[in-house]
Amino acid sequence: MQTIVISLFLVLMQSYESQAYEVVSTINSIEIRYYPPAMKVRVESSKTENNNFNALFRYISGNNSAGEKIAMTTPVYMDKNGPSEVMEFVLPAKYDSIAPEPKGKGVAVYQAKAGYFAAIRYSGYSNESKEKTHKELLLTALKQAEKETLGSPVVLSYDAPYKFYNRRNEILVEIKN
Repeated sequence: MQTIVISLFLVLMQSYESQAYEVVSTINSIEIRYYPPAMKVRVESSKTENNNFNALFRYISGNNSAGEKIAMTTPVYMDKNGPSEVMEFVLPAKYDSIAPEPKGKGVAVYQAKAGYFAAIRYSGYSNESKEKTHKELLLTALKQAEKETLGSPVVLSYDAPYKFYNRRNEILVEIKN
């Protein structure tokens, strides 16, 4: 029994490398951040056939040109704004400019450009209602602050599905600096 409790504790306390950013200012509960370039892996699918997580997980599990296992990082980016859904994993910092090519169909590796983004954080399990509410809060606050947005907001998830407490989710949108 003690071994099970210790194992569960270690799983719940597991931490992942997170994408680097610098908070440059705040507007109430919104952070304005600078993100340097980062390598990402992405997959896009129709909303009816969404198997994005599995395709990305296979890539980091070794379904890549190097046959290399790649550590999981945070956050996971999810863009549900268009007719399809996009999911992206940020690759560990050691892949600062190059990463193994994917073998999976529809999986692509690219370097995200540097930029300024606004983020609003919320907790608990994410759902459409929470995402909609926080997107509206973020966009309203940015409009009041006369900050121009570039593109549509995306959802960021920082925690594994089995984490129950202190969950971290964010809505992020690029802004003109």
